[in-house]
Amino acid sequence: MAVAEFRGSYTVQVTPFTDDGSAIDLDAQRRFIDWQIEQGVPGLIILGTSGEFPSVSDAERTAFVEATIAHVDKRIPVLVGTMNAHTPNAVRYSREAEELGADGLMIAPPYYYTPTDDEIYRYYGEICDAVSLPIMLYNNPFTTNVDMSAKLVARLTSSFEQIRYIKEASMDVARVFDIVRETEGVMNVFAGERIIESFLLGAVGYVNPFGNYVPRPSHRIWDLLVAGDVEGAWRIQRLLNEIDHTIAEGHPRYGHQCYSKALAAAAGCPMGDVRPPLTTFESLGEEGRERVARLRRIIEEAEAITAEYDHVPVAAATA
Repeated sequence: MAVAEFRGSYTVQVTPFTDDGSAIDLDAQRRFIDWQIEQGVPGLIILGTSGEFPSVSDAERTAFVEATIAHVDKRIPVLVGTMNAHTPNAVRYSREAEELGADGLMIAPPYYYTPTDDEIYRYYGEICDAVSLPIMLYNNPFTTNVDMSAKLVARLTSSFEQIRYIKEASMDVARVFDIVRETEGVMNVFAGERIIESFLLGAVGYVNPFGNYVPRPSHRIWDLLVAGDVEGAWRIQRLLNEIDHTIAEGHPRYGHQCYSKALAAAAGCPMGDVRPPLTTFESLGEEGRERVARLRRIIEEAEAITAEYDHVPVAAATA
C-alpha cells in the first residue's frame, strides 16, 4: 500500500458554528479554508479536540467533512478526526471519511473506558480492516485517559500498514525519540507541543492549534527548522508560548477553543463561538476582550518576525 506523505505544520482547526450555535456554518468554513491556503498552510485536520468533535452530530459531521473536502479540492491534504469510544462508530466515521475523499484520518484511542493495550489494538485493527487511508494515531492522555506507550505504538505500526503517523501530545517530549527508536524510524511523529524540541528529536510535523488565528508564523516555524535555523524558529516559538500562557491564565485546560474562535474573528475570519459545556467567549465579557487585545499585540509581533524570513523556502512536502 502506498502511504501519502504528510509533512510540516497542519492546522488542527476549530469547527465554525452559526451565531446561535445551532448549526455548522459551511460558508464560514469555505472562507477559512481559502484563508489557510492563502497563508501557505500545508494541511488541515478537522474534527479534532480543537474542532469540538464530541458536540457534532452525525449528520453535521457528514455535511462538514463533505463540504471541507470538496472546497479544498485537493489543494492541500485534509485529515479527518474519526475517533469514538464505541468501535463501530469509529469504523463508520472512518469509512465515511474515506468515501468522501479524505486524505487521512486522525484517531485517538477509545476514551473514558481506560482500555488495555489489547483493547486499543483491536480497536485500531477493526478500523484498519475497514479503510485503506493513512492513519495518524492521536496520543493525548489528558483528554482520553489513555497514554499509548512507545512499545504499543511500535506494535500497532508493525501490524497495520495504514498506521504510519502519530500526534504525540503526552507532554513527554522524549517520547518522540522513543517512538522513532521503537518503530525503527517507520513511524512519522507529529509534535503535539514543544515544536522545536520535537523536531530535534525526530518529529516530521506539527499538529498546530495556533494555525486557527496565526497561520503563517505557526506553519513557517517548521520551514525554518528544516532550513536549520533553530534560532529563527525559537523567535517565533517564544511568542507562541506567550500566546499559550496568556490564554491559560486563570482559564481551564482546553479553554482555548473560545479564544481561537475570537482570535480568528479578529483576524477577519469569524467562526462563531463554542458549544456547551465549553466556556463561551461571549460569557468572558471584558476579561475576554482585554485578553484578546493583548494576544493581538503578540500576534502582530509574530507576524513581523516571520516576515523577516520570507527568503526561507517552503519545506513541507505533501503527496
